Amino acid sequence: MSTVVKPFRTLVFALTLAALGCHAQTPAATSAKLSPEMTRRVEVLIRSKSSVPPNYDIQIGPRTKSDVPGFDSISVTFSADGKTTSTDFLLSTDGKTLAQFRKFDISKDPKLLVSGEGRPARGGPATAPVLIVGFDDLECPYCAKMHEQLFPALTERYKDQIHIVYRDFPLDQHPWAMRAAVDTNCVGAQSPTGYWNLVDHIHAHAGELGGDDKSLAKANDTLDTLARDEGKRQNLNAETLNACIVKQDDTAIKASMKLGESLGVDSTPALFINGEKLEGALPLEYVYRMIDNALIASGQTPPPPPPAPTQSAPQTTPANKPGN
Repeated sequence: MSTVVKPFRTLVFALTLAALGCHAQTPAATSAKLSPEMTRRVEVLIRSKSSVPPNYDIQIGPRTKSDVPGFDSISVTFSADGKTTSTDFLLSTDGKTLAQFRKFDISKDPKLLVSGEGRPARGGPATAPVLIVGFDDLECPYCAKMHEQLFPALTERYKDQIHIVYRDFPLDQHPWAMRAAVDTNCVGAQSPTGYWNLVDHIHAHAGELGGDDKSLAKANDTLDTLARDEGKRQNLNAETLNACIVKQDDTAIKASMKLGESLGVDSTPALFINGEKLEGALPLEYVYRMIDNALIASGQTPPPPPPAPTQSAPQTTPANKPGN
């Protein structure tokens, strides 16, 4: 139902309802029913501006007090096929203007929208002024490209000023991505270094997993072997690691995906730089600008501008969306 009523394009939308010469009205009481003539004006305007289908019934509630000076609130209910949805509009006390706007809570630091807590990290400490959270799919070629190009450039430029973590967002069309996420997390539970070593290797060799025939079983076996081998290199508890690999518990992975979806992530790679979302193909200098702005907002001084590149700078890559 909610998709039928198209949102207004700006945060504050106002339209004149009355022609020249309309009589001003006195401020509304706590609750006052609209006149049939005013109800008609509101309905016609909403239908025309929001492209409401003609089979939808629109009911307009009485004026009630709002917290916006000069405006009262009215509730508008849309009904069709036994289903209803409601949204609030503002009607000026003189009856000449209908408005709609959305309020956003900016009381919280955007950096806190997505946390890096409990995740293996690269770069500076958890107290670094800039937190970069990447939602990653280990079978995604675009993620691999970004992993190869972007993060080395960022860690070289910003060093301890940035704290980088990955969160898992394996897409359904990538058959072994979930296995890779579980296995890397099994290693990461005991060794952050081992986690990043494994992530580096998988991203660098993703095209080889499964062999020439792209066998899922072969890819899964290879992932398990890589995780166990990395465990040996890091002297991890082999029994604990092996039990984790065999169990293939994807609970934490699905929680990470749910978090991403709540933040509007629908493709990979997706980055959050102190809470500011970045996705798609953007030149590296845009990413620098975002990080520099985050540093300045934190009272930090960004590093000097990098020298002009002699060749094309590394770029973030096109997003890998479900179905691609």
